Amino acid sequence: MTLSLKNSLVIFDLETTGMDIVHDRIVELSYLKIFPDGQEETRTYRVNPTVPIPEEVTAIHGIRDEDVKDAPTFGELAGTLVNVFEGCDIAGYGSNKFDLPLLAEEFLRADVEFDLKKHKFIDVQVIFHKREQRTLSAAYRFYCGKELINAHSAEVDARATYEVLQSQLDMYDDLPNDIEQLSEYSAHTKAVDFAGRIILNDKDEEIFNFGKHKGRKITDVLEKDPAFYAWMMNSDFPQYTKNVFTHLKLQHSNKK
Repeated sequence: MTLSLKNSLVIFDLETTGMDIVHDRIVELSYLKIFPDGQEETRTYRVNPTVPIPEEVTAIHGIRDEDVKDAPTFGELAGTLVNVFEGCDIAGYGSNKFDLPLLAEEFLRADVEFDLKKHKFIDVQVIFHKREQRTLSAAYRFYCGKELINAHSAEVDARATYEVLQSQLDMYDDLPNDIEQLSEYSAHTKAVDFAGRIILNDKDEEIFNFGKHKGRKITDVLEKDPAFYAWMMNSDFPQYTKNVFTHLKLQHSNKK
């Protein structure tokens, strides 16, 4: 089934130095951009992460330090990527938990202002897990009837994610062919930050989603444990999460 698009849809995939949002970096970014008229644009960028790529990670995606030593850094690519994503909806496979939070961190590190929260997101993995619970290779086999060759190549994975999403729409009659509804369906929680450390409860109030204050309202924690803010600011949390917490703290202070 052809996707019903109001905006262009950018399906992207990352290869990285590891799985830590705070410390790891992008080494490859591929995107497949589908325009409302059905035209497509695809591009792959190798990225110099400016940190070593661990051997165990190279064993997964095949990218070595020497492969990216002359590639541009993310900061050098950031302006181009803003133009790619601007005004578009965004999709990926497992993107809500890792790719989007890491992408947000990379833009912050590059000191490039780009508000990803203005975009709608579809996580094809969430749809898959709610329906079948498998990996991308298995999803590709199940939905598309084909074997995924060269998995962990960002370009291959991005293309496979697009094909799986189309096939999901064909298979499930009750799955809406609407980007906004798919975005809501594929969200794990009502995350306020990309890493899901701060979420909305059923009353749309910001609450913590981790640690000793899990489930407690941000405003209550700021009142009863003000030192928690300083602890978070000095700990290894994603910069985007820290920015969100700071914004909420300022809002709370202004209301007093």
